[in-house]
Amino acid sequence: MLFALGTPVAFAALVVSFLLGLVLRAVAVRLTARGLGLAERRESIAPRLREDVDPFGAVAAALGGMGWGKAISVDEIPRHRGRGRAAAVFLAGPLTCIIVGEILIVAYALAFPDNYLSIIGPADVLLGINLPYGEQILLSLGGGLLCFGLLALIPIPPLDGFGVLYYALRRPGAGIQWMRLWFEDKNIGVLILLICCLFPLGYPLLLSILNALGLVFIRPWG
Repeated sequence: MLFALGTPVAFAALVVSFLLGLVLRAVAVRLTARGLGLAERRESIAPRLREDVDPFGAVAAALGGMGWGKAISVDEIPRHRGRGRAAAVFLAGPLTCIIVGEILIVAYALAFPDNYLSIIGPADVLLGINLPYGEQILLSLGGGLLCFGLLALIPIPPLDGFGVLYYALRRPGAGIQWMRLWFEDKNIGVLILLICCLFPLGYPLLLSILNALGLVFIRPWG
């Protein structure tokens, strides 16, 4: 997001999109877990600072354009009640952010028919696109939330996509346990993601990844 400092309105909207992504993810995860009988119904669904914010995810948002929320360990979700239910808990947060982000992008396309969605991508939005203020705000909020959700679906710890991958496997073998050991317990996953935020210095690799994943969600509305 620091790349967007040259466009202060877009920068502020991107910060809001990251914070909103954290809130939507937290609420969606807890609502889904409760609805599927994987959590106590008396448990609050409200976001919690210590449980939902990952300091490394916030650093990634600043350096690479977008970050992530605090990892949910696969050990926290009961596997014996159904792999599909468990995977749904991990999918709930990213999908909610993608859907809300896409709604905002569609609203932007309808409100501003003469837009640039046919030639820009998510990376352009995260870098801080220079448009009239109303367009900046709406597009930055939608693009930021879209990228938050897409990033979360990448299947490596600490991202939610790893939980989806883990429960998609009928019997997680040695390979997936090795991945848990190194990528989750030893934080290699966080290290790889932070490296993607810093390298190459002129244009973080993370932006290229999010741009490739997100084009299909933006271009149809141009």
